[in-house]
Amino acid sequence: MNQSDGGDRKDVSMNIPPTGGLPPSEQFAPLASTFQRRILVGVGSASIVALGANFGGVTSFFLGFSPETGRNLKLDVIYPIKGYSRYVDANQEFEFLYPASWVQDQTLFYRAVGKAEYERGLDPPPLNDLNKRRRNVNEPSIAFGPPGTTGELNVSVIISTVPMDFSIEAFGSPRDIGEAIVKTIVGSSRRSDVTGSLIDSTVRQDSSNNVKYFTLEFKVDSPEFRRHNVAVCCVNKGKLYTLNAQAPESEWQKVRMDFYNIADSFAL
Repeated sequence: MNQSDGGDRKDVSMNIPPTGGLPPSEQFAPLASTFQRRILVGVGSASIVALGANFGGVTSFFLGFSPETGRNLKLDVIYPIKGYSRYVDANQEFEFLYPASWVQDQTLFYRAVGKAEYERGLDPPPLNDLNKRRRNVNEPSIAFGPPGTTGELNVSVIISTVPMDFSIEAFGSPRDIGEAIVKTIVGSSRRSDVTGSLIDSTVRQDSSNNVKYFTLEFKVDSPEFRRHNVAVCCVNKGKLYTLNAQAPESEWQKVRMDFYNIADSFAL
């Protein structure tokens, strides 16, 4: 094993020219190229240990030299890349990035575990539990937020069943769709002092699966709260997916780029 490590070090040194007075970005360039090749082709035993353990964030640091490569390989599910981790739901077939410092909503996590155990049971569900499960049909599948917060700042995904021929485009242009959604959100509050305003509405299309993602940015205000939201809606195989990232308006400037990156990363 020592011989293998020595060979690795020799290979690295042969690819790094004398640095002299070069700035750090140029000094690290040969090292970045070396690690990119080793991640793709295969690495020595010492590098495998580092990748497996992420000692002190070393793996995330090196993957940051080639973020697109790491993300294409889904390595950010395990190691944060450029400050973001990836959540992948293989059963519901969706994924998105979120800030690496955020944590999963534990209430939803334990509820999902309990639901899975319940569905694996052999006994039929009690009649009074059917209504309870029906009421929870639109609760988030997953949610992340900063640790120690109250939930006003978070990102969540809700999945609803819709007819197979359901189409978001049937509601009109992206602007029309955005206005209709904001109006629905405000109307569902049943309070006359809640207002909503659409800021932007766009659409992007994934040609690989022919899915259109409608991204909306909007505000919802009341005397008690002011919230800024970025949401993504899409439909596939009889399911309506809605990712929503929300923050108090007072926190918007701090999380604005995080929200845009989350929305752009959401994919089926």
